[in-house]
Amino acid sequence: MTWITAYISTAIAFFALDFLWLGTIAKKFYFSRLSHLLADTVNYTAAAGFYAVYVIGLVIFAVAPAMKDGSWQTAALYGALFGFFCYATYDMTNQATLKNWPVAVTMLDITWGTLLSGSAATIGYLVTQALGRH
Repeated sequence: MTWITAYISTAIAFFALDFLWLGTIAKKFYFSRLSHLLADTVNYTAAAGFYAVYVIGLVIFAVAPAMKDGSWQTAALYGALFGFFCYATYDMTNQATLKNWPVAVTMLDITWGTLLSGSAATIGYLVTQALGRH
């Protein structure tokens, strides 16, 4: 497996899907429920750090096992599980520690993280496998 190919393809898929979700599809949902918590400007350094580190986790825990198995289903399942546990940790911690953290945000965000991570890992696997056949 080419680690760089796996990382780049997974990162592009993850970022593109999340950008579409946060910037267009669910923007009003999150803003209407969390605007009182949002900073005036995005901390792009922190955001880049999250994406960089999270994608490493997806590659290690989902794409690499899928490459070993030769199965996109492994990438989808392990990616979804990774997303579920990571997003659940974030959202349930917020639910437990922040005033007025909406349950609806927790539910939707965990669902999104699960779908996003499973999809990005699958795309990363498929691209890496396709490029590795040359």
